[in-house]
Amino acid sequence: MAIFKKPPFRGNADKKRDMPEGLWHKCIGCGEVIHELELKKSLRVCPHCNHHFTLSAPERIESITDPGTFEETDKEMASVDTLDFKGYKDKLTKYQKITGLSEAIITGKAKVIGHPVVLAVMDFRFLGASMGSVVGEKITRAIELATKEKTAVIIVSASGGARMHEGILSLMQMAKTSGALAVHDRAGLPFISVLTHPTTGGVTASFATLGDIILAEPGCMIGFAGPRVIKETTHQELPEGFQTAEFMHKHGLVDMIVERREMRERLASILGYLLP
Repeated sequence: MAIFKKPPFRGNADKKRDMPEGLWHKCIGCGEVIHELELKKSLRVCPHCNHHFTLSAPERIESITDPGTFEETDKEMASVDTLDFKGYKDKLTKYQKITGLSEAIITGKAKVIGHPVVLAVMDFRFLGASMGSVVGEKITRAIELATKEKTAVIIVSASGGARMHEGILSLMQMAKTSGALAVHDRAGLPFISVLTHPTTGGVTASFATLGDIILAEPGCMIGFAGPRVIKETTHQELPEGFQTAEFMHKHGLVDMIVERREMRERLASILGYLLP
């Protein structure tokens, strides 16, 4: 009977949830839930399974450079919609607001445990760190600055490849960055390439795999095309894990796999050998 029916509990509709967003993160490696403060303290490496979460460019720079030594270059350089690609301007504006960056890379001068270097660090949050004309230009200028100042250049890659919104202008950056590295090499100066998850497409096919020393974070994806495209093109069964850092290390593309918490010290050690 309706007289005995329990009324539904509605609670306080005006009460707001005071749980901040982004406070907890679920690890895709082991499924554990990790507090943001714990994750930040561990440089965004899972304390349970060692899965390496994605780092932003500012976080990456902070993790490998000496405090207070980083001086950014070409900070205001931003892309333009040369090809009038539908929606491209809106996307640029959107990701500039989300990330606080003008583009998908940060470049500048710094020191790594006392060793002067020029850095270029890609940020996957910005349009998948796709390489457009500005990303290529900033990398090229960073390499040229290192050549001019007779120091090492370190490029930290994390990219989906060339930026389709800029067509051939994007693909041209592969040749431009590689040419700058050739000049840097002829000057007898080192280039250390650090591959992080994911490094793919035109970035892999150009500067990312041209390092004198190539380092990679554990488990990161490294490749040109996706597994499905490769399989359909070659009509062959692909080895398990063939696009991981560990597979690339086994087959000679990667020189060392370095955990994030050891990266700063390892870079300084290499720089000590190459530029004593």
